[in-house]
Amino acid sequence: MVLGALMAMLDATVINVAFDQLIVEFGTTLDTMQWVATGYTLALATVIPLSGWAADRFGTKAVYLAAVALFMTGSALAGTAWSVESLIGFRIIQGLGGGMLLPLSMTILTKAAGPERIGRMMAVLGIAMGLGPILGPILGGWLVQDVSWRSIFYLNVPIGILTLLLGARVLPDDERRPAAKLDVLGLFLLPPGLVALIYGLAQVPSRSGVTHPEVYLPAGIGAVLVVAFLWHAARTPHALIDVRLFRNRQFSIATATMALFLIAFYGTLLLLPLYFQQVRGEGPLNAGLLIAPQGIGAMVMMSISGRLVDRGYAARLVPVGIVVIAGAMVLFTQLTDATPYWAIGTALFVMGLGMGMVGMPNMSIALKALRPQDIARASTSLSIIQQVAASIGTALLSVILYDQLATSLRELPEQAGGLLVPAIADAYRSTFGWALALLVLSLIPALLRLRGSARAD
Repeated sequence: MVLGALMAMLDATVINVAFDQLIVEFGTTLDTMQWVATGYTLALATVIPLSGWAADRFGTKAVYLAAVALFMTGSALAGTAWSVESLIGFRIIQGLGGGMLLPLSMTILTKAAGPERIGRMMAVLGIAMGLGPILGPILGGWLVQDVSWRSIFYLNVPIGILTLLLGARVLPDDERRPAAKLDVLGLFLLPPGLVALIYGLAQVPSRSGVTHPEVYLPAGIGAVLVVAFLWHAARTPHALIDVRLFRNRQFSIATATMALFLIAFYGTLLLLPLYFQQVRGEGPLNAGLLIAPQGIGAMVMMSISGRLVDRGYAARLVPVGIVVIAGAMVLFTQLTDATPYWAIGTALFVMGLGMGMVGMPNMSIALKALRPQDIARASTSLSIIQQVAASIGTALLSVILYDQLATSLRELPEQAGGLLVPAIADAYRSTFGWALALLVLSLIPALLRLRGSARAD
């Protein structure tokens, strides 16, 4: 399970250090290239609802191995991409396989661990979550710089083969059960609605508001489809997302915290490698190494957080972690083209500590609030929301950065070459300000959860 999760996490992080070179390679812009990441995460969100139904219909082991094989195939195809459009298409194939890896892993491990050991189980799965942000940028940077950008996708092939071999041998065979009826109408409402809504929202900065047709038409259609799905799901016993779970206050607050937090955090993960390459002139490998302190901080804290969660401290950990991350992100809102690397590295390490205090503990809060028979459906819902939040964060902050860069460069006087890098740094500084504002919003539901926990105690 950890190998499969690690493969998905590596792929989500190696791409960030390759963005700068891919933009040059395909002669495109950041607001177009970000769909390489956004399309991938949207594909994840699209296929996640099918994981529970498919596991019941065909068996968990068979579906998990099929998902690994599809992910590996999409990776190999992405390595052969000849244009940005083909790369986006192959990344979507990757996402269709990768979307089932994490929810199936979580379901298998949660059932094996039992409710009293969810915290420690999350810490084990957190190995992949922690190693991904460390190894991904470093491996990706080295491969892009010294081998080829195509090799960052071929990297998944040997890991996928090893995962298939071990999975076929180690995972127990499970019986197929009568599967619930597939929510076909929900499948035609929710995924297209999310794609249209996120596409429209992503156009807001570059179109100077919501009055442009390329903003309000897709966003409006997407919003109507999502609302129609919610109406449909409230009246359907086996909807893609069981909206009845959100009647549980603890589950709802934990979900809101996670969504707002991930919008800010995933957007930040995209900005940092680009800052090191575009502002500081670093190569992909150095950019990956400079980001590593964040993953190290997360790894250090995750092992501690798992035990604290099992002792009942999850509700206290989450708001403290958000405050820690916000404190570190304040530095990023002051970035220049000469900010000392030791200061950035320290802030990244502190941010990683905060991530270890928020991610898995918040997920544990959500799952512990439910009955054991609801955990599988809840894992599916949480995974969908997680990927949608990642898509929104990646799309929103990359387009904000693109707009800030265009504004900063337009305001430069002619023949002002010496002011070019400071102007680009200013655009990054402004974009990190948006990320900080989004992060602070996630503190509101986290504090509500802490207040509710204190009242219950």
